[in-house]
Formats: sequence, C-alpha cells, structure tokens
Amino acid sequence: MSAASLPEWAEAVSAALMLSGSTASVFFLTVDADPADFNPMPGMRRAVESGRYDPALIAVANARHATRETAARARILPRDTAITAAALLMLLSSEASR
Repeated sequence: MSAASLPEWAEAVSAALMLSGSTASVFFLTVDADPADFNPMPGMRRAVESGRYDPALIAVANARHATRETAARARILPRDTAITAAALLMLLSSEASR
C-alpha cells in the first residue's frame, strides 16, 4: 500500500475545510435566526422612502413607458404601412388606366 502524495493530502485538507466551512455557515445563519431577519422589506422600504433610489425608480418607470409606447407603435406601423401601400397602388393603378 503506497503512501498518499502531497497533492492528495492537499485535496483531502481542502475538501475538509470546504465541508466544515459550509456546515458552519449554515449553522451560524440558522442558530439564532428569526424569520424577520430574512425579510428585506423593512430595509427596502427605508431606502425607498429616503429618496436615494428616486432617480433609479424614475428611470425604470420611464423605460417601462417607453417600452409600452414602442410596442404600441410597432403594432400600428404594419397597419399604416398597408394603408399607405394600398393608397399608393390605387393611385398608380388609376393613372395607368387613363
């Protein structure tokens, strides 16, 4: 039976540290946890009410409005193009028949 090499030992130590670290992090998150600790709403409410995020909220609202407006224009564009093309064809066909 051969002895373990240095990379094998390093791998074993690394795996042990990883497992103990992940176990410890889960333990320390849940040992004295209150469900209110995991609720982000009070902090977000304070941040929004402070006005720090007003420019970002305005930008999101403007982008949302611009997206809706662009979608409405995209729905109208084919209809307008078809009406224009039909009118142009009617004009061209009436000239050719004279």
